[in-house]
Amino acid sequence: MSNVISTQIPIHQKFGGVVPEIASRKHIVNIMPVIDEAVSKAGIKLEEINQIAVTYGPGLVGALLVGVSAAKALSFALKIPLIAVNHLQGHIFANFLSEPTLEPPFLALVVSGGHSAIIRQKNYNDFELLGQTRDDAAGEAFDKIARVMNLPYPGGPEIDKLAKIGNPDAIEFPRPKVSDFDFSFSGLKSAVLNFLNTAEMKGEKINPADVAASFQKAVIDSLVDKTVSAAEKFNLKKIVLAGGVAANSSLESTLRKICTEKNFEFFYPSKILCTDNAAMIACRGYYQSLEKNFATNNLNAVPNLGIL
Repeated sequence: MSNVISTQIPIHQKFGGVVPEIASRKHIVNIMPVIDEAVSKAGIKLEEINQIAVTYGPGLVGALLVGVSAAKALSFALKIPLIAVNHLQGHIFANFLSEPTLEPPFLALVVSGGHSAIIRQKNYNDFELLGQTRDDAAGEAFDKIARVMNLPYPGGPEIDKLAKIGNPDAIEFPRPKVSDFDFSFSGLKSAVLNFLNTAEMKGEKINPADVAASFQKAVIDSLVDKTVSAAEKFNLKKIVLAGGVAANSSLESTLRKICTEKNFEFFYPSKILCTDNAAMIACRGYYQSLEKNFATNNLNAVPNLGIL
């Protein structure tokens, strides 16, 4: 009915990344105007809402506390149930909004700034973690390399844009070798940093587009190979892409292509639903409410909450 997003990107761009204290303060300033606008655009009154869902983690603790406090206050004042939603599970459920025909079971690749994970979703409320990052997440690696290359914040979209004019086979960066369906991107990040530092020390000229394209290809190869291997092992014919890094055009096109080759169904949320938004949290909350999975007013933020 409505999906209002207040972005803080312009504020944090001058610092080259998110400043937690500033993010928390801006959440306080923006939370009520966003709620008011969402209710207004939906064409309803606040009193007509009969449940409220809120993400309580993972994320920055200050920002999470603002959302949790606002939701608890509304739940108490309106005497309506409160639903505590895992932020990462919310990303998966963005796909249900984009594609109403999607039904579990399926395999989900969740790729965000702080997490990279492969999830086997058996039904709407039953998840199995098959693998996750052992160190840096893919999004974190994108941002760090972008910062070293003096690209604007947020770095992920800038790497994606620059890579379009580069040669992905120009530089052979290593593919992380970890067992099963886990990921590791710290070694790849170090390899790119070493390449850039060595070139600078030797006074060698580099092609930034080639670096961006080669680095991005190494990340995407790891993500796609592991995801497809997991789908084949568990005989799942549907693959779902989710999370902020899902907005990366090369990741989406590469995964879509291999799904077509292997006769898998591929699902991918619209760009606006890839990044953080309340609609996906509401969607996840809806399925929790069907099982009467409600929270109490003792709910607190859990910044390091796992995906399950």
